Amino acid sequence: MRLYAILACLILSACNSSGDSATATPISPQPDQAVAVQFALKAGGQTAECNTTLPALGSRATSAKLRDARLYVHDIKLINALGQEVPLALTQNASQYLNVAMLDFENKTGNCVGSSALNQQVTGTAPSGQYVGLSFKVGAPDTAKDAAGKEVILNHSDTMAVPSPLDIMALGWSWQAGRRFVQLELNPDVPAVNGKTVNWFFHLGATGCKADAVNANLFSCSNPNILPLRFASFDVAKQRVVLDLASLLQGVDLSQDAGGAMGCMSGPTDPECAQIFNNLDLNLNESAAGKKDAGLPKGDGNFSKVFKVELK
Repeated sequence: MRLYAILACLILSACNSSGDSATATPISPQPDQAVAVQFALKAGGQTAECNTTLPALGSRATSAKLRDARLYVHDIKLINALGQEVPLALTQNASQYLNVAMLDFENKTGNCVGSSALNQQVTGTAPSGQYVGLSFKVGAPDTAKDAAGKEVILNHSDTMAVPSPLDIMALGWSWQAGRRFVQLELNPDVPAVNGKTVNWFFHLGATGCKADAVNANLFSCSNPNILPLRFASFDVAKQRVVLDLASLLQGVDLSQDAGGAMGCMSGPTDPECAQIFNNLDLNLNESAAGKKDAGLPKGDGNFSKVFKVELK
Protein backbone atom coordinates (compact mmCIF):
# COMPACT_ATOMS: atom_id res chain seq x y z
CA MET A 1 0.00 0.00 0.00
CA ARG A 2 2.84 2.33 0.89
CA LEU A 3 4.54 1.57 -2.46
CA TYR A 4 1.37 2.59 -4.37
CA ALA A 5 1.28 5.85 -2.47
CA ILE A 6 4.88 6.64 -3.38
CA LEU A 7 4.27 5.85 -7.05
CA ALA A 8 1.19 8.04 -7.05
CA CYS A 9 3.18 10.89 -5.58
CA LEU A 10 5.90 10.50 -8.21
CA ILE A 11 3.33 10.46 -11.02
CA LEU A 12 1.62 13.55 -9.61
CA SER A 13 4.98 15.26 -9.23
CA ALA A 14 5.86 14.55 -12.87
CA CYS A 15 2.47 15.77 -14.00
CA ASN A 16 2.80 18.92 -11.96
CA SER A 17 6.30 19.51 -13.35
CA SER A 18 5.03 19.12 -16.90
CA GLY A 19 2.05 21.27 -16.09
CA ASP A 20 4.23 24.05 -14.67
CA SER A 21 6.20 24.36 -17.87
CA ALA A 22 3.05 24.30 -19.94
CA THR A 23 1.31 26.95 -17.89
CA ALA A 24 4.31 29.21 -17.09
CA THR A 25 3.57 32.83 -17.77
CA PRO A 26 5.55 33.89 -20.84
CA ILE A 27 7.81 36.88 -20.45
CA SER A 28 6.43 39.72 -22.51
CA PRO A 29 8.95 41.71 -24.51
CA GLN A 30 9.44 45.15 -23.03
CA PRO A 31 8.20 47.99 -25.23
CA ASP A 32 10.71 50.45 -26.57
CA GLN A 33 11.15 53.55 -24.45
CA ALA A 34 10.78 57.11 -25.66
CA VAL A 35 13.95 59.18 -25.38
CA ALA A 36 14.53 62.92 -25.75
CA VAL A 37 18.13 64.14 -25.76
CA GLN A 38 18.30 67.83 -24.89
CA PHE A 39 20.86 70.25 -26.33
CA ALA A 40 21.75 73.86 -25.54
CA LEU A 41 23.92 76.62 -26.98
CA LYS A 42 25.89 78.69 -24.49
CA ALA A 43 28.77 81.15 -24.38
CA GLY A 44 30.55 80.28 -21.18
CA GLY A 45 27.87 80.41 -18.54
CA GLN A 46 25.38 82.42 -20.61
CA THR A 47 22.68 80.95 -22.81
CA ALA A 48 23.30 82.02 -26.40
CA GLU A 49 20.13 83.21 -28.09
CA CYS A 50 18.88 85.93 -30.38
CA ASN A 51 18.44 89.41 -28.87
CA THR A 52 21.20 88.97 -26.32
CA THR A 53 24.80 90.17 -26.31
CA LEU A 54 27.38 87.44 -25.91
CA PRO A 55 30.29 88.85 -23.92
CA ALA A 56 34.04 88.33 -24.20
CA LEU A 57 34.41 85.89 -27.09
CA GLY A 58 37.75 84.95 -28.61
CA SER A 59 41.28 86.20 -28.06
CA ARG A 60 40.26 89.86 -27.78
CA ALA A 61 37.18 89.28 -25.64
CA THR A 62 34.91 90.64 -28.35
CA SER A 63 31.21 90.89 -27.59
CA ALA A 64 28.83 89.73 -30.32
CA LYS A 65 25.22 89.03 -31.18
CA LEU A 66 23.94 85.76 -32.56
CA ARG A 67 23.05 85.76 -36.28
CA ASP A 68 22.54 82.04 -36.98
CA ALA A 69 23.10 78.81 -35.09
CA ARG A 70 22.05 75.54 -36.72
CA LEU A 71 23.77 72.19 -37.01
CA TYR A 72 23.18 68.62 -38.14
CA VAL A 73 23.86 65.62 -35.91
CA HIS A 74 23.52 61.93 -36.72
CA ASP A 75 24.11 58.39 -35.44
CA ILE A 76 22.78 59.23 -31.99
CA LYS A 77 23.36 56.25 -29.71
CA LEU A 78 22.77 55.47 -26.05
CA ILE A 79 25.50 53.62 -24.16
CA ASN A 80 24.58 50.87 -21.71
CA ALA A 81 26.50 49.78 -18.62
CA LEU A 82 28.51 47.30 -20.71
CA GLY A 83 29.74 50.11 -22.93
CA GLN A 84 27.61 48.93 -25.84
CA GLU A 85 26.20 51.63 -28.10
CA VAL A 86 22.49 51.25 -28.91
CA PRO A 87 21.14 53.33 -31.82
CA LEU A 88 18.32 55.75 -31.07
CA ALA A 89 15.61 55.27 -33.71
CA LEU A 90 14.73 58.84 -34.52
CA THR A 91 11.13 60.01 -34.69
CA GLN A 92 10.58 61.13 -38.27
CA ASN A 93 9.45 64.74 -38.37
CA ALA A 94 10.38 68.11 -39.82
CA SER A 95 13.64 68.20 -37.83
CA GLN A 96 14.60 64.54 -38.21
CA TYR A 97 14.98 62.31 -41.27
CA LEU A 98 16.32 58.77 -41.14
CA ASN A 99 19.27 59.00 -38.71
CA VAL A 100 19.88 62.75 -39.10
CA ALA A 101 18.55 65.57 -36.94
CA MET A 102 18.92 69.32 -37.22
CA LEU A 103 19.36 71.43 -34.09
CA ASP A 104 18.25 75.05 -34.36
CA PHE A 105 19.14 77.57 -31.64
CA GLU A 106 17.88 80.75 -33.31
CA ASN A 107 14.35 81.97 -33.91
CA LYS A 108 14.77 84.71 -36.53
CA THR A 109 14.40 87.57 -34.07
CA GLY A 110 16.84 90.37 -33.38
CA ASN A 111 19.92 89.93 -35.59
CA CYS A 112 19.07 86.30 -36.39
CA VAL A 113 18.32 85.40 -39.99
CA GLY A 114 17.34 81.72 -39.88
CA SER A 115 13.90 80.29 -39.23
CA SER A 116 11.34 81.09 -36.55
CA ALA A 117 11.20 77.55 -35.20
CA LEU A 118 13.62 76.38 -32.54
CA ASN A 119 14.67 72.78 -32.10
CA GLN A 120 16.87 71.92 -29.15
CA GLN A 121 16.27 68.20 -28.79
CA VAL A 122 16.53 64.91 -30.62
CA THR A 123 13.69 62.47 -30.01
CA GLY A 124 13.29 58.78 -30.71
CA THR A 125 12.93 55.34 -29.20
CA ALA A 126 15.39 52.82 -27.83
CA PRO A 127 15.03 49.29 -26.47
CA SER A 128 13.93 49.22 -22.86
CA GLY A 129 16.88 49.34 -20.50
CA GLN A 130 19.17 51.52 -18.49
CA TYR A 131 21.67 53.70 -20.28
CA VAL A 132 24.62 55.52 -18.82
CA GLY A 133 26.17 57.36 -21.77
CA LEU A 134 25.62 59.00 -25.14
CA SER A 135 27.42 59.25 -28.46
CA PHE A 136 26.65 61.08 -31.68
CA LYS A 137 28.35 62.73 -34.63
CA VAL A 138 28.17 66.32 -35.81
CA GLY A 139 27.48 66.53 -39.53
CA ALA A 140 25.34 64.94 -42.21
CA PRO A 141 26.37 61.44 -43.30
CA ASP A 142 26.92 60.54 -46.94
CA THR A 143 24.17 57.91 -46.82
CA ALA A 144 21.71 56.15 -44.51
CA LYS A 145 19.33 53.22 -44.91
CA ASP A 146 15.58 53.82 -45.07
CA ALA A 147 12.91 51.58 -43.51
CA ALA A 148 13.12 49.21 -46.48
CA GLY A 149 16.86 48.89 -46.14
CA LYS A 150 17.54 50.95 -49.24
CA GLU A 151 20.56 53.22 -49.09
CA VAL A 152 19.64 56.89 -49.40
CA ILE A 153 22.08 59.64 -50.33
CA LEU A 154 22.01 62.44 -47.75
CA ASN A 155 24.88 64.93 -47.55
CA HIS A 156 25.22 65.49 -51.28
CA SER A 157 21.57 65.01 -52.17
CA ASP A 158 19.58 67.63 -54.02
CA THR A 159 17.98 69.98 -51.48
CA MET A 160 14.93 70.13 -53.77
CA ALA A 161 14.47 66.35 -53.68
CA VAL A 162 14.84 65.32 -50.03
CA PRO A 163 12.59 65.72 -46.98
CA SER A 164 13.12 68.22 -44.19
CA PRO A 165 15.49 69.00 -42.55
CA LEU A 166 17.88 68.29 -45.43
CA ASP A 167 15.86 70.50 -47.77
CA ILE A 168 16.92 73.77 -46.13
CA MET A 169 18.50 75.86 -48.86
CA ALA A 170 20.37 78.04 -46.36
CA LEU A 171 22.28 74.99 -45.15
CA GLY A 172 23.22 73.90 -48.66
CA TRP A 173 26.87 74.43 -49.45
CA SER A 174 27.14 75.38 -53.08
CA TRP A 175 30.92 75.44 -53.31
CA GLN A 176 31.18 71.88 -51.95
CA ALA A 177 27.82 70.58 -53.25
CA GLY A 178 26.90 69.27 -49.80
CA ARG A 179 25.51 70.54 -46.52
CA ARG A 180 26.88 72.94 -43.97
CA PHE A 181 27.13 70.66 -40.95
CA VAL A 182 27.40 73.66 -38.62
CA GLN A 183 26.21 77.15 -39.49
CA LEU A 184 27.22 79.51 -36.74
CA GLU A 185 27.18 83.21 -37.54
CA LEU A 186 27.79 86.22 -35.34
CA ASN A 187 27.74 89.99 -35.53
CA PRO A 188 30.82 90.99 -33.52
CA ASP A 189 30.71 94.35 -31.78
CA VAL A 190 33.14 96.10 -34.15
CA PRO A 191 32.78 99.23 -36.32
CA ALA A 192 30.61 98.78 -39.41
CA VAL A 193 32.41 98.48 -42.76
CA ASN A 194 31.06 100.70 -45.52
CA GLY A 195 28.01 101.28 -43.39
CA LYS A 196 27.27 97.54 -43.07
CA THR A 197 27.25 95.41 -39.93
CA VAL A 198 30.14 92.95 -39.91
CA ASN A 199 29.11 89.31 -40.23
CA TRP A 200 31.43 86.63 -38.85
CA PHE A 201 30.95 83.05 -40.05
CA PHE A 202 31.82 79.57 -38.94
CA HIS A 203 30.66 76.99 -41.47
CA LEU A 204 31.75 73.39 -40.95
CA GLY A 205 31.30 70.90 -43.76
CA ALA A 206 33.12 68.37 -45.90
CA THR A 207 35.70 69.87 -48.25
CA GLY A 208 37.77 68.66 -51.17
CA CYS A 209 34.66 67.01 -52.62
CA LYS A 210 34.50 65.59 -56.14
CA ALA A 211 31.49 64.16 -57.93
CA ASP A 212 31.50 60.56 -59.13
CA ALA A 213 32.01 60.31 -62.87
CA VAL A 214 28.87 58.14 -63.28
CA ASN A 215 26.49 59.15 -60.48
CA ALA A 216 26.43 62.91 -59.97
CA ASN A 217 24.89 62.45 -56.50
CA LEU A 218 27.86 60.45 -55.25
CA PHE A 219 30.80 62.44 -53.98
CA SER A 220 34.11 61.66 -52.38
CA CYS A 221 35.65 64.25 -50.07
CA SER A 222 39.28 64.51 -49.02
CA ASN A 223 38.24 66.22 -45.75
CA PRO A 224 35.06 64.62 -44.32
CA ASN A 225 35.05 66.95 -41.27
CA ILE A 226 32.62 64.73 -39.35
CA LEU A 227 33.05 65.25 -35.62
CA PRO A 228 32.40 62.27 -33.30
CA LEU A 229 31.43 62.89 -29.68
CA ARG A 230 31.14 60.39 -26.88
CA PHE A 231 30.09 60.93 -23.27
CA ALA A 232 30.68 57.80 -21.21
CA SER A 233 28.62 59.34 -18.40
CA PHE A 234 25.32 60.93 -19.43
CA ASP A 235 21.91 60.77 -17.76
CA VAL A 236 19.39 61.57 -20.45
CA ALA A 237 16.70 62.33 -17.87
CA LYS A 238 18.75 64.89 -15.97
CA GLN A 239 21.45 66.19 -18.29
CA ARG A 240 21.86 67.90 -21.64
CA VAL A 241 24.63 68.45 -24.16
CA VAL A 242 25.98 72.00 -24.45
CA LEU A 243 27.80 73.53 -27.41
CA ASP A 244 29.99 76.17 -25.78
CA LEU A 245 30.81 79.08 -28.10
CA ALA A 246 33.44 80.41 -25.69
CA SER A 247 35.38 77.16 -26.00
CA LEU A 248 34.81 76.88 -29.75
CA LEU A 249 36.18 80.39 -30.34
CA GLN A 250 38.96 80.30 -27.78
CA GLY A 251 42.07 81.91 -29.28
CA VAL A 252 40.21 83.32 -32.30
CA ASP A 253 40.21 87.06 -32.97
CA LEU A 254 36.65 88.10 -33.83
CA SER A 255 37.55 91.78 -34.10
CA GLN A 256 39.34 91.40 -37.43
CA ASP A 257 39.85 88.81 -40.15
CA ALA A 258 43.31 87.36 -40.71
CA GLY A 259 42.59 86.18 -44.25
CA GLY A 260 40.39 83.96 -46.39
CA ALA A 261 36.67 84.00 -45.72
CA MET A 262 35.39 86.26 -42.94
CA GLY A 263 35.72 83.86 -40.06
CA CYS A 264 36.15 80.21 -41.01
CA MET A 265 34.39 78.26 -43.76
CA SER A 266 36.47 75.10 -43.31
CA GLY A 267 39.03 76.28 -45.84
CA PRO A 268 42.33 74.39 -45.30
CA THR A 269 44.36 77.61 -45.63
CA ASP A 270 42.06 79.92 -43.68
CA PRO A 271 43.97 81.27 -40.64
CA GLU A 272 40.95 81.26 -38.33
CA CYS A 273 40.16 77.64 -39.18
CA ALA A 274 43.42 76.36 -37.74
CA GLN A 275 42.48 77.45 -34.21
CA ILE A 276 38.82 76.48 -34.45
CA PHE A 277 39.58 73.00 -35.81
CA ASN A 278 42.14 72.56 -33.06
CA ASN A 279 39.48 73.48 -30.50
CA LEU A 280 37.17 70.91 -32.10
CA ASP A 281 39.91 68.26 -32.09
CA LEU A 282 39.69 67.92 -35.87
CA ASN A 283 42.62 67.83 -38.28
CA LEU A 284 42.24 70.78 -40.65
CA ASN A 285 45.11 69.41 -42.74
CA GLU A 286 47.28 66.34 -42.61
CA SER A 287 49.02 66.04 -39.25
CA ALA A 288 52.14 64.93 -41.15
CA ALA A 289 52.92 64.43 -44.81
CA GLY A 290 51.32 61.25 -46.10
CA LYS A 291 49.14 60.64 -43.00
CA LYS A 292 45.94 61.20 -45.01
CA ASP A 293 44.12 62.30 -41.86
CA ALA A 294 42.97 65.73 -43.02
CA GLY A 295 39.38 66.29 -41.95
CA LEU A 296 39.50 63.35 -39.53
CA PRO A 297 39.11 63.60 -35.76
CA LYS A 298 42.25 63.55 -33.67
CA GLY A 299 40.63 61.43 -30.97
CA ASP A 300 37.58 59.28 -30.35
CA GLY A 301 35.35 62.13 -29.17
CA ASN A 302 35.66 61.36 -25.46
CA PHE A 303 37.43 64.56 -24.49
CA SER A 304 35.75 67.42 -26.33
CA LYS A 305 36.46 70.92 -25.04
CA VAL A 306 33.60 72.40 -27.06
CA PHE A 307 30.72 70.00 -26.41
CA LYS A 308 30.02 69.41 -22.73
CA VAL A 309 27.43 67.84 -20.45
CA GLU A 310 25.55 69.75 -17.77
CA LEU A 311 22.39 69.45 -15.71
CA LYS A 312 19.21 70.63 -17.43
